[in-house]
Amino acid sequence: MPTVTLEQEINPWEAQAARFDFAAQKLNLDPGLWKVLRYPAREIIVHIPVMMDDGSIEVFTGFRVQHSIARGPGKGGIRYAPDVTLDEVRALASWMTWKCAVVNIPFGGAKGGVICDPKKMSIGELERMTRRYTSELIEFLGPEKDVPAPDINTNEQTMAWVMDTYSMHMRQTVTAVVTGKPLNIGGSRGRREATGRGIGVMCDEALRYLNMQREGSRVVIQGFGNVGSNAAKLMMDKGYKIIGIAEYDGGLFNSNGIDIHLLLEYRQRNGTILGFKGAEAVNSSELLIADCEILIPAATENVITSRNADRIKARIVCEGANGPTTAVADEILSDKKIFVVPDILANAGGVTASYFEWVQDRQGYFWKEAVVNEQLENILAESFGDVVRYAEAHAVNNRIAAYMLAIDRVAFTIKQRGIYA
Repeated sequence: MPTVTLEQEINPWEAQAARFDFAAQKLNLDPGLWKVLRYPAREIIVHIPVMMDDGSIEVFTGFRVQHSIARGPGKGGIRYAPDVTLDEVRALASWMTWKCAVVNIPFGGAKGGVICDPKKMSIGELERMTRRYTSELIEFLGPEKDVPAPDINTNEQTMAWVMDTYSMHMRQTVTAVVTGKPLNIGGSRGRREATGRGIGVMCDEALRYLNMQREGSRVVIQGFGNVGSNAAKLMMDKGYKIIGIAEYDGGLFNSNGIDIHLLLEYRQRNGTILGFKGAEAVNSSELLIADCEILIPAATENVITSRNADRIKARIVCEGANGPTTAVADEILSDKKIFVVPDILANAGGVTASYFEWVQDRQGYFWKEAVVNEQLENILAESFGDVVRYAEAHAVNNRIAAYMLAIDRVAFTIKQRGIYA
């Protein structure tokens, strides 16, 4: 791979494109299909005026990128953050295409975002912004077109607003336009825990593959949001020893294991994990390179880079976040023989449960939580097997194998459908 600057290394679009190009080359992908799949099918930028609580008008910039709808409607979250960029949304949309193809569900990839600081906005301002953003995209969304979901700084309430706004325009209730909704308006049981549950399944499969034991396997989790906290809780209950939790404002370490149930109660009361008596306070960046069997980066992009990859001691890296490892860091981890379960496989539990929610909404028939969890675990375990077999057959690492498998599936569909001209 050519030399890159740190800026290029941490640009998510460049990182995604580097992996895509490498995997496409390995596949001997037809040059025409290469061009079709390398770029998003549609990129929408909207500038949305919102009346703020003090009577002033603020204009927010929002994006929706639809990378591919060859295998089904676009699928992908909406994130609210001050640092959202079009390149980031582009990369996330293409990752969604590959993620849905890896677990073989009938969706393409999409992603959305609005540049804002939700921590400084009232509920009313967030609702007005969400509704205006939805109405600007109204002709591009729909159960058969593009189905959003929650992402960073969005939640069930945000999805309820999107669903309601869309339904008002359609003059009928359309629950299947978004996933990750509250249960009473068409949400699915098991959806909230699905990504974290999927991480646990992937860790089980990785240990089995490497002939390692679950009991006493030491785990460090970076990020204690929805994904990290659910993974921590479910994995502790299975017998894993969670020795470290790293958050943006500080971390916790206990070599005997942290009681996640007590930590969740503490955070519920105090709004932070800092000051928790069941573990010692440590620097979050130190936890990434702590001695452990499994490292789960479950927060944001670019936490494992060329600057720290050579010091990572974990035997397994299971990526709960999207794009936590840069392409340069990948090569370092590969040289160190660290077993990486890549993001497009590891965190696909969320989109798989979203698929179940979409199916249930369209059927008007809702499943028991045990059925959701069982179906989820079957799909993820099967997908893990597909990827490691692909890696062995083509002598590549798991990430490139996951990309190759995904690209192969999407390219095959496009070839079958043909190019409309």
